[in-house]
Amino acid sequence: MKYLWLLIFITIFIWSGINPKDQFTWALEVFPAILGFLILAYTYKSFRLTPLTYTLILIHSVILMVGGHYTYAEVPLFDTIKELLNQSRNNYDKVGHFAQGFIPAIIAREILIRKNIITFPKWRNFFIICFCLAFSAFYELIEWWVALLSGTDATAFLGTQGYIWDTQSDMGFALLGSFVALLTLSKYHDKQLYK
Repeated sequence: MKYLWLLIFITIFIWSGINPKDQFTWALEVFPAILGFLILAYTYKSFRLTPLTYTLILIHSVILMVGGHYTYAEVPLFDTIKELLNQSRNNYDKVGHFAQGFIPAIIAREILIRKNIITFPKWRNFFIICFCLAFSAFYELIEWWVALLSGTDATAFLGTQGYIWDTQSDMGFALLGSFVALLTLSKYHDKQLYK
């Protein structure tokens, strides 16, 4: 599984870096995937995660790299969906923000359980949801700082597409993602944790 994971990650990374729509946006969007890859490589022997968590991290990395290649506002499949469903914007960024809550929820859950940090399940779930919302809010602050520092170069990175509630809806999708992850994957995750 490790080699398949690496093959998929490296292949998508190389593809995403070939003639991206905007080089600056590509670098900003792909950076978290590279940072995550380095952390996983560093901790692989000392703190190996469950297959579920590694798979989710790979999916999130692919979402970031696809968004980096096209920019979140111009992913072709979501342009088609926009036209078919008569939407006002390309909503690929909402997939990314949903994943920004969904995947970190399982990562946080794994660390909290394995390190025995919060043993009471309801408090653990509450903390995970709070963590995911805080993580999403911090990412929105990073987007704001990048926009302030780079001016118009950050338009593609922000991906607001003229939607005034973009920041709030991004955090809302991350919050929803954390709830859905805990509701749908906790039992399956437990089985992998206890093996």
